[in-house]
Amino acid sequence: MTSGRTVRRSDGQAAQLALLPASPSARLPVLTSRQRGTEFRGLPVRTVLNPPASTGMSFWSLNPYVGCEFGCSYCYARDTHRWVMERHDGAPPSVRPSDRTDSFERLILVKSDAASVLRRTLNPARVGSATILIGTATDPYQPAERMFGLTRQLLETLLAYRGLTVGITTKSSLVTRDIDLLVQLADRHDLHVSLSLATTDPVLLRRLEPRTPLPHARLRALAALTRVGIHAGVLLAPILPGLTDGWASLAAVMEAAKGAGARFVAGSALRLGPAARARFLPLLRREFPGIAARYERHYATSANASRAYTSALARRIRLLQEVYGFADGRTVGRSVAARSD
Repeated sequence: MTSGRTVRRSDGQAAQLALLPASPSARLPVLTSRQRGTEFRGLPVRTVLNPPASTGMSFWSLNPYVGCEFGCSYCYARDTHRWVMERHDGAPPSVRPSDRTDSFERLILVKSDAASVLRRTLNPARVGSATILIGTATDPYQPAERMFGLTRQLLETLLAYRGLTVGITTKSSLVTRDIDLLVQLADRHDLHVSLSLATTDPVLLRRLEPRTPLPHARLRALAALTRVGIHAGVLLAPILPGLTDGWASLAAVMEAAKGAGARFVAGSALRLGPAARARFLPLLRREFPGIAARYERHYATSANASRAYTSALARRIRLLQEVYGFADGRTVGRSVAARSD
C-alpha cells in the first residue's frame, strides 16, 4: 500500500511483546489520579523480565508500566493493556464502556515493586548474551515516570551487574534526566538507546500522536545522549503506508538523525492489532479519509503489513541506511525494531 506519490522502494515488520501480570488478583489499588482523568493503579508482579520463550522474540523485555499517557493512536500495546485489565477488574468507574478504547491512556498500571523484583529475579547467566530491552510495550519515560521514577530505579538496579546487553526505547526527552546513570551503565554493559520517531513533520506527528514530544525535542535528546558517548539512534517506527513511507519522509528522518549524531537508524512498518484498530481506523477516517479504506482492506486479516510491502520497505530502508552511513545499524535494528509505536 503506498500513497499517490511516486514510490521507488518500500519493508519492516513490527512485533508485539507480551506483558503479563503475575496472576489475577483483587481490584488493583488506586495510587493517584490526575485532574484530566488519568488514573494510576498499582500492579503487583512476581517477575518483571519476560523471557524470549514467552514473548517469541530474541530478547528479554522489561516494562515498568502497562498503558501510556502518550496514547499514540496506533500503539500495538493497547491490546496488552486490554488483556491485563480483563484479567483484573476492568476499566475504572470514570471510564464508561463506550470509552474503553481510551482506557490505555487514562488508566496506567504501575509496577511499583519493579526494581526490587528485578533485584531478586535477574539471573545474568540465564539472560546470557540476549538483550534486555526496556520499553518494548509502553514508553518507560512516559509522563508517569516523572511521578513514580520506576525506570530510573531499574537502571540503578542494573548498575549492580556487569556484562549485560541493555536497550532502551522511548519517545520522550525525559531520557536525558538519566544521562548520569546511562553513562555508568554504558561502562558496565553493552548499552543502546533508541529514540522512536515516525516523522520529522510536526504537524503530521500531532495528528497521529497528540501528546508525545515533538520531533525537535526528541532529536535534541538524541544529540545530548550521543555527545556523552551513549550508543544512541533512531527507531523509525511505525512506518505508516501512504503517510510516512515515502522516500522524502524517510530520508528526512535519516538526515535529522545523522545531524544529531545517531549511531544507527532502524525502521519497521505499522502493526495493527484488534485494540489498536479500534482507535486508529476511526482516526484515519477523520484525518486521512482518502486512505482509510485501503488500510481497512490491507489489515483486514492480519495485524501486520503484507509480505510484499514489508519486503519492499526493507529494501528502501537498507538503501537509505547506506546513503546516510547507517549500514552498520542494521545489527542493532533487529532488536530495537521490535517496537513499532
